[in-house]
Amino acid sequence: MAVYTKINDKDISIINKKFKLGRNVKFHGIKKGIENTNYLIKTEKKKFILTIFEKRVNSSDLPFFMKLMDLLSLIKNVCPKPLKDNHGKYLFRIKNKNACIVSFLSGKDKNKLTNQNCFEVGKNIAMMHKATKNFKIKRSNSMGINKLNPLLDSIKFKKSKLILSYKDFLFNNLKDIKKNWPKNLPSGIIHADLFVDNIFFKKNKFSGFIDFYFSANDYYAYELAICINALCFDKKKSKFIINKQKIKYLIKGYEKIQKISRKEKDNLNILCRGAAIRYLLTRAFDYINTPKTALIKIKDPREYYQKLVAHNKISTFKEYIH
Repeated sequence: MAVYTKINDKDISIINKKFKLGRNVKFHGIKKGIENTNYLIKTEKKKFILTIFEKRVNSSDLPFFMKLMDLLSLIKNVCPKPLKDNHGKYLFRIKNKNACIVSFLSGKDKNKLTNQNCFEVGKNIAMMHKATKNFKIKRSNSMGINKLNPLLDSIKFKKSKLILSYKDFLFNNLKDIKKNWPKNLPSGIIHADLFVDNIFFKKNKFSGFIDFYFSANDYYAYELAICINALCFDKKKSKFIINKQKIKYLIKGYEKIQKISRKEKDNLNILCRGAAIRYLLTRAFDYINTPKTALIKIKDPREYYQKLVAHNKISTFKEYIH
């Protein structure tokens, strides 16, 4: 979440008429995250999130995201529910961009997850994967491993000494990861962006997932690899150290609902490397290209450089949990 697009009282008034949100509307921008513009909207009785879709979101993908959240909310998987306007539409235009309103999910993100939190996250990921097996909607992963070369090629390395130092490392790693990427693992709809700020807890209990705007069909184990990178490293001073206990609990939680096959476990390392380079590339690109006027906290690409280096030193599933 972030604020790239500025709105005013008049814009909110027009939105309120479309969606009949309520009286005494107040709003403010949400700074967390890096992809889309988000505002918290408050009325006398309810809260909502306005999302304005920015650079990496393809307009043709938006109906998939809306339908996915709607279907998940109908079967009691905890996530925001997209609202329909007076004409029964989820999506509308504001400032020449696509936008939507979703219900407010109670709870908040945690900066640091406990082992038990990781267990709950794993369990709820598996529940989500299991629930979506019967959904008839599909979307290819726009940030999948085979889609990363154009992003790498678009990075202007010379604009930053920091990013320039990654150039050979990125090209060599991506080439090797693509060469060794697994085939025919169990797959379906995954969230594909489960960072701590997209996972909510209430009174230290899991309350739901938010921000489904990278969701796609991909390997289920790739979701776990993304989570290992995002949730299972501890920062000690300026270093990111892998936490094997958190990985063990994440996997235990997942396997309470859905078993992970031997082939998935054997390929966990390459999936973790793929997830790490995906975020290293997007952070490197954003580090150079994010406008200075954006109300946003730019995320440091060095974090994912360190994580990819850590994965490069591991080869077996056992090394992740012992």
